[in-house]
Amino acid sequence: MAIELNQIWDMPIKEFHPLPKALLGVGAHDILGVEAKKLGMTRVLIMTTGLRGSGIIEELKGKIEYQGLDVVVFDKVESNPKDYNVMDAAALYTSEKCDGIISVGGGSSHDAAKGARVVIAHDGRDINEFQGFSKSTNFENPPHIAVSTTAGTGAETSWAYVITDTSDMDHPHKWVAFDDASLVSLAMDDPLLYYSCPQHFTAYCGFDVLAHCSEPYVSRLDFAPSLGNALYATKLVADNLTTAVYDPRNLEARTGMMNAQYIATQAFNSGGLGMIHSMSHAISAYYDTHHGLNNAIALPRVWEYNLPSRYQRYAELAPQMGVDTRNMTTVQAADAAVEAAIRLSKDVGIPDNFSQITPGLYEKNQMDTGKYKGKGDRIDTSAENIRRIAEHMMGDACTPGNPRESTVESLIPMVEHAMTGSY
Repeated sequence: MAIELNQIWDMPIKEFHPLPKALLGVGAHDILGVEAKKLGMTRVLIMTTGLRGSGIIEELKGKIEYQGLDVVVFDKVESNPKDYNVMDAAALYTSEKCDGIISVGGGSSHDAAKGARVVIAHDGRDINEFQGFSKSTNFENPPHIAVSTTAGTGAETSWAYVITDTSDMDHPHKWVAFDDASLVSLAMDDPLLYYSCPQHFTAYCGFDVLAHCSEPYVSRLDFAPSLGNALYATKLVADNLTTAVYDPRNLEARTGMMNAQYIATQAFNSGGLGMIHSMSHAISAYYDTHHGLNNAIALPRVWEYNLPSRYQRYAELAPQMGVDTRNMTTVQAADAAVEAAIRLSKDVGIPDNFSQITPGLYEKNQMDTGKYKGKGDRIDTSAENIRRIAEHMMGDACTPGNPRESTVESLIPMVEHAMTGSY
């Protein structure tokens, strides 16, 4: 029987996206040079934000060189990686005649490396041409090992990467590419490398993980293979984040967050994301603020906004967040999930709203620097800017996965509360 066009959305075919080979656990980074050699690398480009003071880059460089490989370091990746970071790295890779990339850090380093590989494979084309879904036409790009030093984005595991287009700084745009060609050759997660991650970044990145597991659980994609991972990752975050923040050398908590990051990415890799990420992308596009911090401020607002469309699913998240729901109705349990998220955010020191992001809040704050010079060191909370953020959200690639149908007008009250409201 032929399928009528109007039946497509009733019976959608859902796509499962592959995951790369991964090495997870204590000591994994010790064999980085061995693994690079296995992939045929002889001259490696390390891409990183620098990780200055941690000693991680120096240590890993030594492990690679011990195997007889040459190393070139590109340490100019910025938080919320920019188009020019990608293009500069790709140019250096070509001029230095490298044959492999190792990204070290969080999502910024990994995403910039993914973008650089795509550019290299397409003879130097502008990275901004690859926004959207499956834009690569050449899958033969350089081998890539992604070594994580934060438990956050899961970029070492996903088929997505996020880049900021700075070609028009009056209208900067943070975009997402979903492309199987960007999948890394090897993901490497070692909780020992998380020990030096500052407390506030541990907290911000942890809420990025909570966004990654909760959004596919309530997504309109409703992708069954993602749901179990989403629930378990939520529990791991609730059980381990606070300890990881305040006892940063606690191996059990760091390992718990490492696993949460990896499992949450398995969930969203095929199960989709939603408005938490749409809001985060919009804020950082205009102000260059930390992605995880943006997610942390957005998350309880988006959960609350989405409740009417997914009471049952949010109620199911509540026990994973540590809530005893046995004597609650579905609506009460869903409300309690939001309250638990707010409690966790307060416990780990998340600001109440975007207006509280100030220059001294975290040391890598890039507001009003570089290409963002003159944009201000505070987020504009005016009605005009709130509408601008809502409009950016509506055009974000993560928005179609959000369970509640939205318009700019319906988003404005939520964005306004995220700007200045408190719980």
